[in-house]
Amino acid sequence: MNKRKQNYAGCGSSEHLLPLMSSRRDFLQIGLIGGLGLTLPEFFRMEANAAQKFYESKEGPAKSVIHIFLPGGMAHQESFDPKPYAPSEYRGPFNSIGTKITGARFGPQFKNTAAIADKIVVLNSLTHGEAAHERGVHNMFTGYKPSPALTYPSMGSVVSHEFGPRANLPPYVCVPNQPNEHAGSGYLSSAYGAFSLGNDPASKNFSVRDLALPKGINEARFTKRKSMLQTVDAHFREIEKSDAVNAMDTFYKRAYGLISSQKAREAFDINKEPDKLRDEYGRNSAGQRFLIARRLVESGVRFVSTTYGGWDNHDNVKGSFESQAPALDQAYARLIRDLDERGLLDSTLVMMTSEFGRTPKINKTAGRDHWPKVFSGLLAGGGLKKGVVYGKSDALAAEPEEDALSHQDLATTVYKQMGIIADKELMAPGDRPIEIVNGGKVIKNIIA
Repeated sequence: MNKRKQNYAGCGSSEHLLPLMSSRRDFLQIGLIGGLGLTLPEFFRMEANAAQKFYESKEGPAKSVIHIFLPGGMAHQESFDPKPYAPSEYRGPFNSIGTKITGARFGPQFKNTAAIADKIVVLNSLTHGEAAHERGVHNMFTGYKPSPALTYPSMGSVVSHEFGPRANLPPYVCVPNQPNEHAGSGYLSSAYGAFSLGNDPASKNFSVRDLALPKGINEARFTKRKSMLQTVDAHFREIEKSDAVNAMDTFYKRAYGLISSQKAREAFDINKEPDKLRDEYGRNSAGQRFLIARRLVESGVRFVSTTYGGWDNHDNVKGSFESQAPALDQAYARLIRDLDERGLLDSTLVMMTSEFGRTPKINKTAGRDHWPKVFSGLLAGGGLKKGVVYGKSDALAAEPEEDALSHQDLATTVYKQMGIIADKELMAPGDRPIEIVNGGKVIKNIIA
């Protein structure tokens, strides 16, 4: 069997944590463990360490991903692919500014991003055929076109499935909440779904739900409850073998791990950051969401998904960019610099996308309508080149002129940088083998 086509649907779940012998059940004989000089806890610790090394051996240069999604469909003409020489009805309401990449120009609201453009990859030839919001969102979160026959898992859930938790933290976190149904676990077990903060980190007195001990419960009672729950869970798993029960058990384990680990709790504590840095990111949704995303990947979270703004600008695209883009620009540029300063950029892939672009021509209400034929996105870090523009749209920003880039290609490249083979098959309901991505290619020209 082709190794690239094997089914690893169980990889990432606790019962598949790299058994050290051909049969764990055979190995767990009291005499055999005693003969090796191992106590039962020591054996489990050794097994867990071996599992961690196994996962680390699979990883690519990108140890974590931060996915910044701009819902609504951001206009590429007003952001990262302006056309300064096009007729005014195509060019739009703004001039453009130069960047740290020779020949590349951005919209004037992106002066901070322009100043760090030598650290990023600009994608100006993204394309797909879905002009409806939901379908475009589906493409960008899953790497698949929508299908009535199957619900596909999001990239975050695939990463959770393939690698599992690290440093006692959830592998997949949404800030502040799961942004849409396509950010879920799809045909995979719900155990691979996202952990959501529940609150916006920009809000006053921000705290993450479910990370504190309930009132009146001290550490001793907490530990006792955990032991009791494990006993009950084991009983019900024997009675009913179902995804719901197993997923609930997995979530309980992760929840207890979060609550019982001081380091894990602190990863979510944005108040640990200096006031000066919080100000530099911006005391708003963009700034504080991006800052806590950095805290999470720094602590061990593998995939963080966050959103900012609303970019469905059928009317008054000028006003929308003037009100929303400065905060995005400030936060994004500071995130890239912050990761770079901490030595984390090369191991953290930052992806900023939207579901599609906007029409080449300004409409009668001074806006732009849906346009999936070509749009822009940004990548940074994670073993990619720096200061690169990939792809080119035509003179009116209407369609790709060079190096058309599909959502499958983008997903395949991100997976490759994380160490995931995108055409590997997972098992969907009905024992159907489904490739993680079907038909994408790695964009070799942007890999360092």
